[in-house]
Amino acid sequence: MAAADAALGKYMYCIIGATEPRDFSSPGLCDEGQQVHCVQAGELAAVVSDSPIREYERARRYMLAHTLVLEEVMQDFTILPVRFGVIAPSVEAIRDQVLARRHDELIGLLARMDHRVELGIKALWDQEQVVREVMTTGPPALQRLRDKIKGQSIAASYYDRMSLGEGIEAAVADKREEDSSKILARLLPLADEYKLNPLQVERMVVNAAFLVQRDRQPQFDAAIEELDQELGSRLTFKYVGPVPPYNFVSLSIMWEQ
Repeated sequence: MAAADAALGKYMYCIIGATEPRDFSSPGLCDEGQQVHCVQAGELAAVVSDSPIREYERARRYMLAHTLVLEEVMQDFTILPVRFGVIAPSVEAIRDQVLARRHDELIGLLARMDHRVELGIKALWDQEQVVREVMTTGPPALQRLRDKIKGQSIAASYYDRMSLGEGIEAAVADKREEDSSKILARLLPLADEYKLNPLQVERMVVNAAFLVQRDRQPQFDAAIEELDQELGSRLTFKYVGPVPPYNFVSLSIMWEQ
């Protein structure tokens, strides 16, 4: 079915606390650029735009449009992000099945997120720098093995080379734990909540999200700057935020027929 002929629903971006109507300037996700607005029920509102009832692929343009709406709304409101791709069949479904039925849950989540922002940090090694450090400051046994195999053929030093590789791997793992612990020890006291996400590449040391009170963000910024000054010779920090609190709230909604 063509999008123009599909039944019209309401694409959902987030839930906010609001008692007055509100429109937003972001163009929204639908190809037709429908107005982003609120569907209200009492003290809660869903931020939505008109959309055909269809499945949106996780293409960059759709993901970006979804995120831009959230970023605009969070400038003025505490938000509860809704998972990408959720389309309500009607205004009544939003009011009855979400805002009314889940009222207490949503009010509690809004209180938990109030005056807080999500900040994300990824720390990535310079692998060559780390291996050099391990070989110069690591266990003496590694240095002895390194010196032992100098000038030897690969065949003659095969087992020593295997032992050296295993020793370097173990020492690098210890260094990863050391750096990760140092970073988290500095940042965790500044956050109300945190989430450790999977490391995406071998040289990644930390991939974490932090829920931080807005008035503590300058302290968090300063802590990142200090870590960069201390560890920047072997670590690159990728610091993002404030962003919608995806790691701490992501509402999943199933519609009754």
